[in-house]
Amino acid sequence: MRILTALTIAALTSTIASAQKVPTAELIQMAKNHAPGLEQALRDTLTDANIQKGAAAAGEMGEFVFAVTADKQPNLVISAPRTGDAPPVAATKVGGLWVYQGKLKTGTAYRYTWLVDGRAIGGTNDLAAFGPDSYAQPGAPQGKLSGPMALESKIYPNMKANVWYYVPSQWDGSTPLPVQIWGDGQFYTARRPDQYRVLETLDNLTAQKRIPLMVNVFIQPGTGAAQNQRSIEYDTVDDTFARYLLEEVLPEIGKHVNLRQDAYSRAMVGESSGGICAFNAAFLKPDQFSRVLSWIGSFAALQTSASHPAGGAEYPVMVRRTPRKNIRVWLQDGAEDMENARAGSWPLANIEMANSLKLQGYDLPLLLRSRDPQSGAGLGRAARDADLAVARLRSREDLAGFRPGPRRKSRPTVARDAEPPVGSHFRIDSLTD
Repeated sequence: MRILTALTIAALTSTIASAQKVPTAELIQMAKNHAPGLEQALRDTLTDANIQKGAAAAGEMGEFVFAVTADKQPNLVISAPRTGDAPPVAATKVGGLWVYQGKLKTGTAYRYTWLVDGRAIGGTNDLAAFGPDSYAQPGAPQGKLSGPMALESKIYPNMKANVWYYVPSQWDGSTPLPVQIWGDGQFYTARRPDQYRVLETLDNLTAQKRIPLMVNVFIQPGTGAAQNQRSIEYDTVDDTFARYLLEEVLPEIGKHVNLRQDAYSRAMVGESSGGICAFNAAFLKPDQFSRVLSWIGSFAALQTSASHPAGGAEYPVMVRRTPRKNIRVWLQDGAEDMENARAGSWPLANIEMANSLKLQGYDLPLLLRSRDPQSGAGLGRAARDADLAVARLRSREDLAGFRPGPRRKSRPTVARDAEPPVGSHFRIDSLTD
């Protein structure tokens, strides 16, 4: 499973330990001041296992601290998506550890490694530097998270799944709300602050009026007789999961929140297999779902059938041969995403999907990150793209009804530094930088 694996939009991989004994801001301040007790605080917070592997780091608001063990003084090499490797920086001895503290530009992800006598040790490729919208901000009230609710399914026999829903504090308790549905929802509902910071991002975007008041529904893949239940739900090219939402999940949420019922007010969000799941719902039932946010989408031959012998890998051709539907799609992938002989190439499939959607006149951006790893894309992607993606997915709309715009005939545009302008189809960060 290629889940972070961030408003996306992810345990925090090996980068940051899940149970921090010292708050990150305090840990960074201790490192800045070379405070007594720093070594033990780092060990307690980042864990000896990650420190020894060279995969221990913690960051907040662009300030980071790194720690490693080594026989000789190591140098830290940090690589940014567009600029490549920064000059090596020397670590400082703190007891039995080597430590570096410094500042990184926010809104992107980094890969880093340690060098000892020219030999690379440790490091990770998914160090996220979250921007300000990923942190609680003054004047942005917190919404209310309810759940998990354990739902038993009839559409998927013998399956149970946990479901949460998140309602903005500004809601008046009666006005029907648009709904945004997140696959792999268990990753986004941990106690704050978690590794994805989706709830904080939703709070901030709502307060800034960049998105409308809406309920966000987080669904965990079910457990049942099948060991690969997640893939069955997400990767199968049919409308079963969409019916599961419409007939079982949303009616249950509707007992607690007044939901809008029109397709234009429903969005689907997912990463990896969750990405194709989101597209499945909108493409196969555009009268019920109209917005798709797909991160590292698995448009691949993972679940095949007699009607779809190549599974999700068939989608680029299906899109080109099907009349344009009233849906809006946001695609993101990394140039170093996975590929294999049986299922296909994730980067190529996402490029083909974007091209097919473009040929049919859909309004969409494709963000293809040059240095996103296959599974580590999540945190960095969420850090950089979640607020932009969610806001874009809900932008330029009259939520009282669907007003489809004219077909766009513009050629794909490639933007390296600016965000994609309205009407452009592609944003591709260089594959070689």
